[in-house]
Amino acid sequence: MDKIRELIGKTGVLDSAAMDAARVRQNRLTKPQGSLGILESLSMKVAGITGNPTPELKHRVIITMAGDHGIATEGVSAYPREVTAQMVYNFLNGGAAINVLARHVGARVVVVDMGVAEDIKVKTGIFVNKKIGYGTASISKGGAMSYEYAIRSIEAGIEVLEDELVKGLDIVGIGDMGIGNTTPSSAITAFVTGKPVEEVTGRGTGLDDTGLKRKIELVKRALAVNKPDRNDAIDILAKLGGFEIGGMAGVMLAAAAHRVPAVIDGFISGAAALIACELNPRLKDYLIASHMSVESGHQAILDYIGLTPLLDLKMRLGEGTGAALGISIVDASCKILREMATFEEAGVSDREER
Repeated sequence: MDKIRELIGKTGVLDSAAMDAARVRQNRLTKPQGSLGILESLSMKVAGITGNPTPELKHRVIITMAGDHGIATEGVSAYPREVTAQMVYNFLNGGAAINVLARHVGARVVVVDMGVAEDIKVKTGIFVNKKIGYGTASISKGGAMSYEYAIRSIEAGIEVLEDELVKGLDIVGIGDMGIGNTTPSSAITAFVTGKPVEEVTGRGTGLDDTGLKRKIELVKRALAVNKPDRNDAIDILAKLGGFEIGGMAGVMLAAAAHRVPAVIDGFISGAAALIACELNPRLKDYLIASHMSVESGHQAILDYIGLTPLLDLKMRLGEGTGAALGISIVDASCKILREMATFEEAGVSDREER
């Protein structure tokens, strides 16, 4: 817990001088002021995060964290639990959607075993073993994990981010893999935001009406059985969460402490962001929401944190796929700020003041 507190203490406010310098430059670029909309404000935010008025995002990393969930055996997913490990191998072999989109945006993928229910037997530079346990317990019957394991999962995420910093890291995308993990994410979202369970629980991998009804009942049971402490984010994670959710929260906390923009993916990474922001309210200034997930609870998460998604492509895959696309938009905004000519540089007449 000391490492978590230390990181939170290191997280400062955005660099106002860098943001002001970026704003001045944006207003001198060869375009009407504000005509590039969110691209302009986004570049200023990245300037504030990094402390660089003309940020350059050379080293792009997507961290995809995997973990299994005891609740997955209770009919909350259209896919069997074994798919988590199978998809991890798919990531490692470069064949998943996240691999394709990461290649598309020039990002490297780091795959982390936070709590897959079997050992991943592979030797590859993109795989990191931070296994806390072989899946969580079912949240419908009790806590997902011990308090100590919740702390350890966050610390593991911190370690992954800091290890990647040494290799070179200018921006990080955060994604997930875990069959059944929309259920703990719905429980976390309902508990933290106060929204009704029915409003924040969706179909996940494609449940039918009967499956969705059962999922809602199990989320309600999890909240009733566990009764987390509203003032203790670690307790919320321990009772309702997952190892990969804790890991993603750790990545976000570390990114903010080291002034690295963190692009979150969809619903699951959003639930991790809720935990992380409860631990450190300043974190929200360092987060960028890549897209709006089809999962019904995602809107509640973004509203609660105060983030506006860059894209709405009706996606709900996870893995970090939305984050990869979000990174491309963030990079574009920074290139506009850095590479576009000013009126003076281009010899173009500025607007006339009347």
